[in-house]
Amino acid sequence: MKIALAQINPTVGDFTGNTKKILEYAGRASVQGVDLVVFPELAVCGYPPADFLEKQVFVDRALEALREIAAWTAGQDRPQLLVGTVLPADGHVGKRVRNVAALLRAGEPAFVQQKMLLPFYDVFDEQRYFEPASSQALLEMDGSPVAITICEDAWNDKNFWPRQLYPVDPVDALMQQKQSSGGSRIILNISASPYWQGKPGVRQQMLAAIAKRHKAYVLMVNQVGGNDGLVFDGSSIALSPDGSVIARSACFAEDLVVVDTKDVSRAAPAACDDTAELWQALVLGTRDYVRKCGFSKVLIGLSGGIDSALVAAIAVEALGAENVVGVGMPTEYSSLGSIEDARCLAKNLGIRFELLPIHDIFAQFQSVLAPLFQGSSFGLAEENLQPRIRGTLLMALSNKFGALVLTTGNKSEMAVGYCTLYGDMVGALAVIGDVYKTRVYALSRYANRSKEIIPRNTLEKPPSAELRPGQLDTDSLPPYNVLDPILEAYVERYLSAEEIASEQNVDAGLVQSVLKLVERSEYKRQQAAPVLKVTQKSFGTGRRFPIAVRVQV
Repeated sequence: MKIALAQINPTVGDFTGNTKKILEYAGRASVQGVDLVVFPELAVCGYPPADFLEKQVFVDRALEALREIAAWTAGQDRPQLLVGTVLPADGHVGKRVRNVAALLRAGEPAFVQQKMLLPFYDVFDEQRYFEPASSQALLEMDGSPVAITICEDAWNDKNFWPRQLYPVDPVDALMQQKQSSGGSRIILNISASPYWQGKPGVRQQMLAAIAKRHKAYVLMVNQVGGNDGLVFDGSSIALSPDGSVIARSACFAEDLVVVDTKDVSRAAPAACDDTAELWQALVLGTRDYVRKCGFSKVLIGLSGGIDSALVAAIAVEALGAENVVGVGMPTEYSSLGSIEDARCLAKNLGIRFELLPIHDIFAQFQSVLAPLFQGSSFGLAEENLQPRIRGTLLMALSNKFGALVLTTGNKSEMAVGYCTLYGDMVGALAVIGDVYKTRVYALSRYANRSKEIIPRNTLEKPPSAELRPGQLDTDSLPPYNVLDPILEAYVERYLSAEEIASEQNVDAGLVQSVLKLVERSEYKRQQAAPVLKVTQKSFGTGRRFPIAVRVQV
């Protein structure tokens, strides 16, 4: 069979735009003489639709769009289309909707496969909405037995995973069904599989194991693009029965890849390397969040530090320099070097830079509070006034000029609460909120891969919030090369304090103090801007902990 993998970037709820895109890619594939064009999971309505699935009008619009897409296949010499969509559930018991792959042929649905395994972990909550399939059927197409699966249905191979999450393996069950044809066995998987660092490689290994086990061609088409805090990398792939890669799509970009199971001699391109992959994920997530929310411009508070510099560099690649404005808001504690570093960054990026000194505003705030603060020394309250003034100014500019504010805090800071509510946490999107500080430096060096964008001084000076004279991050926190491994072990792998101290050969008391900071800061994280997820466990919907607790870390 000649199959096209249409790796597209749908928008949740944009039935008109998604339908137009599906038909555009179907037309492009049709001129290449393909037999079948395969689209991602829920491509018609976008993924994840969340509680929109509980609105009848949303489901009705999905049906209308599916009919329009199906009508296209009635044209002469048109290929079949396999599209992911939502359909009403059968019967009067259970959930109201189904997550399905609909095979469209000659103007109508010829076959519908319903998703069986509905993930309910990390960022997924599909059991909240969908009725699972009680059974699935093998399909015969052009003389080949074809197993159609939807994302999670392919993620329960007992020979690959040390522990299965479900009692059934849909792929195994489908391939055991009686096959009347003698053609090549094909497993199709339509996915909306979000990205985290290393996941494309895991997907490839898993699908290769399935291909080898069932002696079948495995073709997976994955959604690409950003939807809220989730980034979908695409990385659609085709593997031969021996597990080797015969075709691969672009990473983090729309693509159309044609696979002919009768001619698999062409070599597939290599996958992205780790840092480049992470950079592309953040760029794509930023671009789609801003644009899909209906905006084009962003504002960033530029302190002269590395975090804001990296966010600005990402924003420029995502949106163009003309759509990014940097705002410096120094006080008497801001060094001249930091102000110049911010200016230099803006010049290197070609973005507009505005300087709004806040000395007088800060002084006025302190004057108003002086009667109540009388007898106390300068401390955290005065320090936090400064980022809160900056947050207020950024939001005023946002309201006036219709630009979104991007926050600049990293994952290390969010983890331990080294950030100010209603201050530096103000904004619409936490671009690097899932990037540890040590990775911020790696990404900043990557930003300078062709020429100096982020000033050398920004990369080399010790990190500081500059909210009091001579302040350094290490006054409050361990060095980041010590802190970040502790946080990764606790936040992402759920290790205990004792396990972390033993594994990393660090002082148990230090570990305990870090973990207490993590637990005390949950109230801040639950008020934070959405975070672009790029690790297995990010702060947000995929990590759910109560605020009011008394836990022994």
